[in-house]
Amino acid sequence: MPAAALKPKPSPTQSTAQHPVLFDSPYEPTTKRPLPAGRPREWYVSHNRRLKAMRLAIALLDSGVYLPDQARDDTIRGTAETIGMRPPSDTTCRMVRAFMRYSR
Repeated sequence: MPAAALKPKPSPTQSTAQHPVLFDSPYEPTTKRPLPAGRPREWYVSHNRRLKAMRLAIALLDSGVYLPDQARDDTIRGTAETIGMRPPSDTTCRMVRAFMRYSR
């Protein structure tokens, strides 16, 4: 009988990690690095738009807005004001809802 067959399978809720994961508290974001040079301007605009939309989607999820239908433009703009961000455009608001839709 192979040795792998003798090992007990972990239950679905049991962690399979070899070591416990340590979280550093309080959380500090990593240092920012400059964006790569030489790309077209549209790339930088879309990159920054995606970052802003992701930050807003995370803030909305943290505040209890879990469905894209709940995230209307005024809700997204109010969240942006709460976290100290400039109000997003209509395109960014659509991107926030898309992030929330496809994260499921």
